[in-house]
Amino acid sequence: MIRIQGLTVGYGRKPVIRGLDASFAPRRFTALVGPNGCGKSTLLKAVMGFLRPQAGRVTLDGVPMARIPRRALARRIAWLPQENHCPDYLTLGELVEMGGHARQGLFAGPDDRDRLLFREALRTVGLQDQAHLPVNALSGGQRQRAFIAMVLAQDTPIVLMDEPVNHLDVTYQYALLGLVRDLTRRHGRTVVSVLHDLNLALSFADEVVMMSGGEARASGPVAEVLNAANLREVFDLDAQVIRHEGRRICLPALPEPSA
Repeated sequence: MIRIQGLTVGYGRKPVIRGLDASFAPRRFTALVGPNGCGKSTLLKAVMGFLRPQAGRVTLDGVPMARIPRRALARRIAWLPQENHCPDYLTLGELVEMGGHARQGLFAGPDDRDRLLFREALRTVGLQDQAHLPVNALSGGQRQRAFIAMVLAQDTPIVLMDEPVNHLDVTYQYALLGLVRDLTRRHGRTVVSVLHDLNLALSFADEVVMMSGGEARASGPVAEVLNAANLREVFDLDAQVIRHEGRRICLPALPEPSA
C-alpha cells in the first residue's frame, strides 16, 4: 500500500500540497479528482520521488519512498506521465521493450520471460500486429495504448497515471479506461490515475480521492464519495448524482440563461 502522511510539497519554496493524508488501496483503481491546480499531478510526482517533500512522508508498504533505490522502485511502480514523446525512429516493439529496461537496466537484454511479457502487453492493448510500425505513425489513440503497453511490460504491481485519456476522443477514453479497470480486476494491479471527467471516474474507478487547495477533502469508495455535497464543496458545482441502468451519472445544473 502507498500511504501519504502529512505531505507538504511544491516547487521551489511555494507549497502546492499542504499537510495531505491519503492512501491508495491495493488491487483497486483509485481516481484523483479536483479542480485545476489543486495538486493532483504534484501528488503523483511526489509519490514517484520527482519532488522532495518539505514535510511529511510517502511510504510503500511502510518503507519511506526515499529509502527505496530507483531500480527497486521501478520493479514496484510504473509511471505514465501526462505527456509522452519518443524519437521518430522508435518502433512500437522497441517502445514496449523499454518497459523491460526500466526493470532490468538499459544494457540487460530481454530474456524469454521478457519477450512473453512484451507480446502479452501488445495483445492486451490490441496492438499485437503493429509492433513493426514507428510509434509516431500510429493514431493518437493507438499511441496512448502503446505507452500503456510499455507500462504493462514493466510488470509492476502498481501503476500511476497522470491524465491517461487527455486529448482522446470519447471512444478511446472508454476503451482505455476499460483496459485500466481490467488491470485491477483481472491482473490484481493497483492503479492510481488523475481524471478530470467525473463521469469517467464514476464509471470506472473503485476509489476516489477528491482534492482541493492542495488538500484531500474526501476519499473512499467512489459510489459513496462522489456525491452532491462533496461536489459542491470541492468543485463549487451544483450537481446531482443519479442512477441510470445500474450506473451512476453526474448531472451538473445548467446556468441560468442571461436576460
